[in-house]
Amino acid sequence: MPEIIILFFLCRKMGNLAVQKGLSAISWKLYTILGFFAAEIVGMTLGILLFGNIDVNALSTVEQLQKSNIYGLEAFALISAFGGYLIVKSILEKKPDSFDEDINKISINDLRPPQKN
Repeated sequence: MPEIIILFFLCRKMGNLAVQKGLSAISWKLYTILGFFAAEIVGMTLGILLFGNIDVNALSTVEQLQKSNIYGLEAFALISAFGGYLIVKSILEKKPDSFDEDINKISINDLRPPQKN
């Protein structure tokens, strides 16, 4: 549940950054969501393999999963999910900024050298 709230704010921030870069905010919000959940799944899997005290071959009931250290594994998955967000953010930050507004503001008089009176 907390990852949905976190993801909402991260997507809003990523959308603002995409607009600043002159790119589609919706597509970068989607990339953020996909990167976030993909990294969370990878982090949870890696956490279970490294730190989970679960016998994977005998995992037939949910009770065995609940007996493990599920809170620590969820924290590990959330940290990994934030890492997925940071990867997508670094890709977006490497894109050049949009300079269309600055170019449209230049007039012919701005290009002339200053006149002495």
